[in-house]
Parts: sequence; structure tokens; C-alpha cells
Amino acid sequence: MNANAHKNQTRWTVLAAAGALAVALTVGAGTPALAVAPAAGVSSSASALAPLDRAAVRAALDRRPAADVSAGFVRITGSTGKFEGVSAERGMAVDPQGRFRIGSVSKIFTATVVLQLAAEGRVDLDADVRRYLSDFPYEGVTVGQLLNHTSGLPNGTGMPWGDGSTGWFAEHKFDSFAPGEVLASMKGQTLGFDPGTAQQYNGMNTFVAGLVVEKVTGHRYADELRDRIIRPLGLHDTSLPDGDDPRLRRPATRPYLTVPEAGGGSHRVDVTEQSPWPWAEGGMISSAPDLDRFMTALFRGRLLPPAQQELLFTVPAVPVAEHSTHCPGGKACMSMGLEKLESDGVVAWGKTGARPGSTSGVFATRDLSRTVVYSVDPTALNGAEMPYVLGLVTSAFGVSSIG
Repeated sequence: MNANAHKNQTRWTVLAAAGALAVALTVGAGTPALAVAPAAGVSSSASALAPLDRAAVRAALDRRPAADVSAGFVRITGSTGKFEGVSAERGMAVDPQGRFRIGSVSKIFTATVVLQLAAEGRVDLDADVRRYLSDFPYEGVTVGQLLNHTSGLPNGTGMPWGDGSTGWFAEHKFDSFAPGEVLASMKGQTLGFDPGTAQQYNGMNTFVAGLVVEKVTGHRYADELRDRIIRPLGLHDTSLPDGDDPRLRRPATRPYLTVPEAGGGSHRVDVTEQSPWPWAEGGMISSAPDLDRFMTALFRGRLLPPAQQELLFTVPAVPVAEHSTHCPGGKACMSMGLEKLESDGVVAWGKTGARPGSTSGVFATRDLSRTVVYSVDPTALNGAEMPYVLGLVTSAFGVSSIG
């Protein structure tokens, strides 16, 4: 789950993943191992990309802060160069083809399903959410505003999110909350701003979008995701487990959290297994090859017709909401499913994600000349891994800074 998704939930997820990286460079994921021709009508950003500097990426991996990150890996593909590398503490095995929890990268999948339903005429993006969810407590919020985070929905409160400590999460890592419970935590709160007038990244939007999918189709969201994206693309490592299924088969790493002890010292708690309760907002599992394949298909237009695909690359012309730290420069950076980031003439699109013990991201230029997928394992919940993540992304895209 990403920073700013909803403040109480992020108390025990990694604070930054989206927020810190979004002060940065847009990244997306999914270039195949072979060079990809730009989609029709899409201008290439390859000319802005420097040749891939593998030594720089290797050096960035090797700067892993041992106290804050137990392991990390990065996969880079595309016509401008390829690289795969890992870094881990002594004795820790890393499988860069293995599975990990992708957190808010799940939002790209959810947005894609909603946009498919819009293309089929089953969902009107300009319609009030109440057309589909009669008990939705806010009037005047459209489905499209859920996807691009301009709804103004409040953050949830009143749920037992804990005190933000690794110790609390270690004790509650198998706790599960149904989507309805999460949404009920907004009860009694007012909208943060008039819908459509500003942008505020908020995971509540995607919970509601998942419920819209279920209402319109009459099927579980996980089943629609499987039938519309996972099976057609052959994503064998990708799934959305039920909230009470903590298993992670063939994990890329064994992430752990460091838990301080009352009398001094600390111990480790393995968090490979944990509840995937963030559901359509952040509960998915995938792998670097699968995310690469998914983003390639998405950017090539295999999943959406042109009108809906263009919405993935359209950022609303609104300011960010007051106190929002997600987008740099005070202007919106989220489309209906992706983040846009720019640096040194390079423009990329994608998404960051985090769950306790895992911070990840998938980023690509629109022409798929370069794709980056990374995953790192932070040992705390304070965002201390973000300088390392930013170093990986900066070196992977060959830019001087992020943000």
C-alpha cells in the first residue's frame, strides 16, 4: 500500500513507496526482452534516454543500506538495454524471478478492469458512483474521479490500524478486513474537497472501484481480474488471494521486520506470510517477469481500446490538494491508473507499491524503450529504504535526480 493511500492504513505499511518516489520521475513497468516498436501515434522518448549504464545500476544496488534493507533486486528491459541484478545480506537467497507482494501496483490492474467495463458500455466513467453503489455515502463523486484520485474522499479512521510499529504489525500480520469494513471507516467524515477540483492520492478510491466492478458484473473482483487479465496474458505468478490467505508461494525473498525488545536489542519476524486484505487497492502478488509482461500488453493496447487506453496517459489539469505530498510541483501527476514523472527530458509512467517488508515499483517509458521493475525488502516501517529506492530508479533511467 502506498504512502498517502489512507493515513491510518499507512501507519503500518511502508510510508513512502509512492509518496517519496512520486516526488520524482514517472515510472511504469513492462518491457519485454525484445525491442518493442512504439504504438501508433505514440511519440518515443528513447532519444531522451541515455544508454543503459549497467555499472551505475550495479553500483546503486550495492549501496544497499544493510540496517534498513535486507535484500533488493531490479530488472531492466527494453530496446535501450537490459539488466538484472540482486543485492542481499549474507545467507539470504534472492530469486529475481520469484513472487512478491506488489501493494499499490495493484491499482493499475484495478483501473484496467474498470476501463474495460467502460469500453464495454457497462460503466459510465462520468456517472455518479451512487448509480452503481446505492449505499455509497457521498454524492457527486464519479467513477472516473475514483480512478484519477480527484474524488475528495476522506481517509478512513476508527479501524485498528495499530501504532505504526514493527512490533504491532508482527502481532497482527494475519488480521484481515473486508472491503466493506474498510469503507465503513470513512463514516461520519466529509469530503476533503469538491470532487474534480483537486487531486489527493487515496487508497479508498480503489476499494470503491473494486466494489463497482463486483456490482456491475455480479462476480467477485478477483474472478474478473483473473478472467480479464491474468489468464489471457498468461501471468502465472500473479494473483489476488482472499484476505484470509497469507501464503506466498515461491517467494523472491524472505522479507522480515526488525522488532525492538523492551530490554534492548531486537529480533526478526518473517513477514513473507501476511494477510493480503488491501484487496483491489493493494493485495496482489506478482513477479518481475509478470509485471513486465502485463505492462507491455497494457502499453501496446492489448487490454484496452484506444479511447480508454489514452485515459491511462491523461493527467487531469487540477492542483494537488492542500497538504498532499504525492505529486511534485503542486500539480496532479496521477492518471486513471498510472503516475507520470519527468526528469531530464525522460517521461515514464507506472506505479509504486508497498506492504510491510516489501517496497516495489514498475515503471516504463510509453514507447517501452526502457522498463524497470524493482523490489526491495525494508526491515522497518519508517520509509528509511526510500533513498536506496530512488538511487535504483535514478540509475536505471540514467537521470541526474528524481524530483
